[in-house]
Formats: sequence, C-alpha cells, structure tokens
Amino acid sequence: MKIGLAADHAGFEQKQQLLKQLSEKGFDVTDYGATSYNATDDYPDVIKPLGLALAKGEVTRGIAICGSGVGVSVAANKIPGVRAALVTETYSAHQGVEHDDMNLLCLGGRVIGPQLIWELVETFLKARYIGEERFQRRLDKIIALEQQFATFKNID
Repeated sequence: MKIGLAADHAGFEQKQQLLKQLSEKGFDVTDYGATSYNATDDYPDVIKPLGLALAKGEVTRGIAICGSGVGVSVAANKIPGVRAALVTETYSAHQGVEHDDMNLLCLGGRVIGPQLIWELVETFLKARYIGEERFQRRLDKIIALEQQFATFKNID
C-alpha cells in the first residue's frame, strides 16, 4: 500500500515520526511536505499535493496533520476524489474506511498524543472498504455531488 503524508508546521514533528514508523513497518511512504519546520507553512499548501496524488491514484491512502486536524480536513475535501475526515478515536478510523471509503485520515498534532496517533494510523491502514450496496449507493451520491458542484454551473 502506498501512503502519502503531509503536515503544516503544527503537525511537522508528528509527520516525521509517522514517516519513520511507517517506513520501519515496510510501507511505501511519500512525504508531500512540509519538508522542514517553518511557522509560515499553511495547511492548504501542503494538503494540495497529497490530495492530488490521492485523486490521481498515485497513493492509496493519505495522512494529513495540522494543529487541530480541522484545516487539513476542510482543505482536502475541496479536491474531488478525496474523502477526508478528522478522526480522534479508533472506531471512526476504521468505520470511515469500511462504510465511506475514506482515503485521507486527518489528525490534530496539537490535540492528540503520539501513541493515539499511531493507533489511529494503524487502524485506518488495516481497514478495507466493505462495498455493500447501501455503502456504495451513498458513495455514488457523494461522487455525484462532487461532479455537480465541480464548476458551480448546476447549482439550483
């Protein structure tokens, strides 16, 4: 599984730790930035390359970290094909994948600690989309929303 990581300055240390842990576990990991700590890094700038890689299928799953996790989640969900969620507990880390085909885990580097971050990442990466009819029906509706509002031409 190809994993993409991204973080702004508020999640930089946690991203670096995850990069090391995931590599040690044998995952193929791509770091989409930030590549050094810089307090002027903005989360939309670092999430864009990761989100595009997810949308193009260059990575299978992504993990993004900012201070609260909210900013990277909001920014990532603007990219069609990205299904991102801010997660703070293990149930949502697997249920979001199993039911909603979530492909981007968003974390708050200033609000959860390294042990919980690792548990959430492990849970997220082990989960698989179930694809039952009801879940696929809902996913199809999400994809239709993305397509409808991609250019704002079809807003009623």
